[in-house]
Amino acid sequence: MPIITLLTDFGLTDSYVAEMKGAILGICADATLVDISHGIAPQQVGQAAFVLSQAVAAFPKDTVHVAVVDPTVGTARRAVAVATRHARFVAPDNGLLQPALDRLGAYEAVALENRAFWLCDQPSVTFHGRDIFAPVAAHLASGAPFEALGPRIDTLQPLPHAALAGQSSNEFRGQVIHIDRFGNLITNIPAAWLAHETRWAVDAGGAVALVQRTYADAAHDHLVALPGSHGYIELAVNGGHAAHRLGLDVGAPVIIRPQHP
Repeated sequence: MPIITLLTDFGLTDSYVAEMKGAILGICADATLVDISHGIAPQQVGQAAFVLSQAVAAFPKDTVHVAVVDPTVGTARRAVAVATRHARFVAPDNGLLQPALDRLGAYEAVALENRAFWLCDQPSVTFHGRDIFAPVAAHLASGAPFEALGPRIDTLQPLPHAALAGQSSNEFRGQVIHIDRFGNLITNIPAAWLAHETRWAVDAGGAVALVQRTYADAAHDHLVALPGSHGYIELAVNGGHAAHRLGLDVGAPVIIRPQHP
């Protein structure tokens, strides 16, 4: 059976996610629907991009991923479908897909201009998730030809510059791109950038923590930094909630520097 995943910032309080699922099932009744997350912080494209990029490798070949975090819905921004050898994607063209595509390799993309695959000819200007992205994904999962969805496009929009990490002199600068259920602040700075022979300190909001190997390497209720399960540096409180403790949210700047004796 075809698999379609959903990733949004819609939350579960309202009917938005259910309406997307209804649109999909009305076209592809045998689809298996998997929720990656609907808890993305509102309009946080960088956070959505990170979560999607970490999830895609866990799914079978030809899964269709629908990702809708769309601050400019209803404007001239393009709606796109993207196909790789491993997966297919339906999303706004706002950088959300970049990390996943960087991970999966070569792709081809089309603009979703063929209204025959939309839910209706005049979609809501505020709910393309239900009226465009969900039905297009359902048609793809049902076997619709990729090239029939619309004209090919050569390039996709990158993530905003603020969502990128980089190196300046002997320090690394990035930001918090995700806060998990435990309150851990996950940054966009790859742990692989940090030389093992160097002692590193992570500064977020003026709070500083040394990079350790495990959560338990810090005393209970103390701040600790460590490489997370997805390969990025994160900040945590052993037995506590780092986001609440530090008062930080997605987008908070993070600096990692060598810790000198």
